[in-house]
Amino acid sequence: MELLVASAIGIMTAGGLYLVLRLRTFPVILGISLLTYAVNVFLFGSGRLTVGAPPILRDDVTAYTDPLPQALVLTAIVISFGMTAVVVMIGLGAFLGSDDDHVDDQPDDADKKADGAS
Repeated sequence: MELLVASAIGIMTAGGLYLVLRLRTFPVILGISLLTYAVNVFLFGSGRLTVGAPPILRDDVTAYTDPLPQALVLTAIVISFGMTAVVVMIGLGAFLGSDDDHVDDQPDDADKKADGAS
């Protein structure tokens, strides 16, 4: 179980980093979202991976799951949703303002000639 979760975290992190390093806005947004999913799974996995264990320690329970990582993941989901909405709006505004979705918008040859550069 731990190997599966660790592999999933690694694959999501690698995919997220690859997408963040792209030169288009939409893959960067997807990469940031994929990285937040990887962090959420990492936080959830830090609370011990036990199946069917209650999150609250009572007198008759011998094994339990730590509830703190679950609360952290719920908070991180809300924060990442808000962050994704803000980044999408910034990317949409940049696309509508320049008719291009490159992250590092290089000037075209026509723009260079108009500025007098060779």
